[in-house]
Amino acid sequence: MKIALTQLSTKDLATLAQRILSNAQSGKYPVIDNHPLVGALVSSYTEYDKVYTKQIYSGKGKDVATADHERDIAYTNLKSFLNGYRKLPSAANHQLAEDLYGVFKTFGLNLDRLSYSSQTAQMKKLIEELETTDNKQKITLLSLDAAFAEMKAKQDAFEILFAEQAGANADLRQMTSASAIRKDLEKTLKTYMNLLTAMKLVPGWELLYSDTNELVKAAKNSSSEKKQSGETPQK
Repeated sequence: MKIALTQLSTKDLATLAQRILSNAQSGKYPVIDNHPLVGALVSSYTEYDKVYTKQIYSGKGKDVATADHERDIAYTNLKSFLNGYRKLPSAANHQLAEDLYGVFKTFGLNLDRLSYSSQTAQMKKLIEELETTDNKQKITLLSLDAAFAEMKAKQDAFEILFAEQAGANADLRQMTSASAIRKDLEKTLKTYMNLLTAMKLVPGWELLYSDTNELVKAAKNSSSEKKQSGETPQK
């Protein structure tokens, strides 16, 4: 009865444990009735069942990435407009565009390529400088109030989501480690299967071993089929 429990997906491990428990508690095998190892397996499986479907992280990663992409677009659009406008000497107020583009230069022209935290810090400084009386007047004269307001709004939206993600992840880290719970279930399952293997030639244990071995084979086949189809087991 051999199986690499560590290679099973979270769901397949839960399914195997549940089936083995149901089989052991079916009443078909007197030799295992009220066995302390079955009790230990019940306890391990119960704890695993509570957490195995929960996400290890907050699940907000996609939303945060989307918010970051949107602020990148707002930032890049405003920067690109100023860069283009300042290169048109014949255009009215082109010097104002040059001045504002200089502010962007001061805080970096590649903020959209920085890490979340670094970009946020620089964006806050950039916005603070653009909100000074002199620069706000230049923004208005260039009819860029709406574009600037959008960049600010996208930055604020990102900060809110990022803070929510950080808080949610911190809360999840306070939970008992999902990996530790999984290891405990794997260990208990392995001990149970080793017991059945050791006792398989003893009268009364043959059928229990045989039936349990079929459940193990089914779990192995399920895992192999997923690998062949390209699915990646969740650890």
